[in-house]
Amino acid sequence: MSLPLTFTTLEWAGNQQPKYLQLYGHIRRAILDGQLKAGEQLPPSRTLARELKVSRTTVLQAYEHLAAEGYLSGHAGAGTFVSEQVPDQLGRPGMQAARVPASPTPPLLSKRGAAISQLPASRVPGSPNLLPFRPGVSALWDFPFPQWFRLMSRQSKSLSFESYGYGDAAGYLPLRRAIAAYLRQSRGVRCEPEQVILTSGIQQALGLACQLLLDPGDGAWMEDPGYNGAREAMRLAGVRPIPVPLDGEGLSVQAGREIAPEAKLAYVTPSHQYPLGVVMSLGRRLELLEWAARHGAWILEDDYDSEYRYSGRPLAALQGIDRNGRVVYLGTFSKVLFPALRLGYMVVPPALVEAFRRAKDYTDRGNSILEQATLAAFLEEGRLERHLRRMRLLYRERQEALVYWSEKLLGEALRVNPSDAGLHAVGWLEKHQDDRRVSETLRQREVIASPVSGYTQQFRQAPGLVLGYAPYGEGVIRGALEKIGKVLEMGE
Repeated sequence: MSLPLTFTTLEWAGNQQPKYLQLYGHIRRAILDGQLKAGEQLPPSRTLARELKVSRTTVLQAYEHLAAEGYLSGHAGAGTFVSEQVPDQLGRPGMQAARVPASPTPPLLSKRGAAISQLPASRVPGSPNLLPFRPGVSALWDFPFPQWFRLMSRQSKSLSFESYGYGDAAGYLPLRRAIAAYLRQSRGVRCEPEQVILTSGIQQALGLACQLLLDPGDGAWMEDPGYNGAREAMRLAGVRPIPVPLDGEGLSVQAGREIAPEAKLAYVTPSHQYPLGVVMSLGRRLELLEWAARHGAWILEDDYDSEYRYSGRPLAALQGIDRNGRVVYLGTFSKVLFPALRLGYMVVPPALVEAFRRAKDYTDRGNSILEQATLAAFLEEGRLERHLRRMRLLYRERQEALVYWSEKLLGEALRVNPSDAGLHAVGWLEKHQDDRRVSETLRQREVIASPVSGYTQQFRQAPGLVLGYAPYGEGVIRGALEKIGKVLEMGE
């Protein structure tokens, strides 16, 4: 059998790939280009190896790869042939698949996928994350990273080999114990380690809660204005977020009863309402708990930044005064430590523990063991408490700088009222201002100041800007306020 012309052009020099892969690619291209026709016989492996001056193993490996992918077929005692229909044949010019009725403009995504694709981006890819006044970001430069990495190194050496396998999806038990002890002491949360479920931050916790506690079509009370991430988690689960107004005591339970008496859940940020900063009164908390118990409804308590209280001790959690097991408590270390840690937690009533554990297991199998073990040591050794004490002093100073310079530079054009807690404050604009337009103009000048109206669905507020101050020194705060002043003066 003479050697096909296609093999005479094969050159080995200057190619770093193994020879059998080079030969495989050469034959595949020859088949797809039509140089080797369907049904055409290839040379025996010994013959081709001798002609190409390679080992027979090289040829056999190339043939085996091509046969496995459907390009070649072998017949016992007859030889190796090009298959009658090869995998890529339908893509060749002149070759078409059998026509079948096509649905008109088939959707690329499911309804849920389409809903996700339409969500506003929480941040622009590639844009700086730490421009002033981005809310919800801690002072990363002031975190004790050297201590953290030493702890991580120590934990990596002390963990057993078994720890690096699949663990409990609910989380690393020593960390859950440490979190339970911390919450009992600092937040008045009533819980055992078994009730703590580790998550990849608040957002995952919200998604799990909406899926497990509500059915598609159910309604849920939502603070208005309120945290957009909670609203979107509800929508993605098929739940109807129902805007409920706020007053000086927090979410209005009476208004919720009038607007949507059939609601199955209420999402609240009682210790420091996001974004307005209202603290829910004790009377309102008891009223909300009574509503949940009477109607068999659930309360999602998002305690996102309660550690940062600047006068007195942090307020006790709503969960701590719940006697009917209707509160699911959510917390995160993103704002206490640093966002990239991606560790949050839920405290669920005992009756829900197994359901949430399984849901977490089927969602992502659990969080990284090394970060969990490091955080457990950070808590157990009292490092978190020391870090929080330092940060409270720092953040209070930065809030004071924000209040002082806003009054000095902008006066009534931007009124920033001091707050007893949190990592952000609201700067109220004059009534004629459009906070969305002001926010967009500021973004073009590298100042991030989210409009209050962007958190509002129905119950309009005065125009204002949400100003995160935690990561920024006094000089940065003053410079950003000067930019705001120029924008407001120019009426841009």
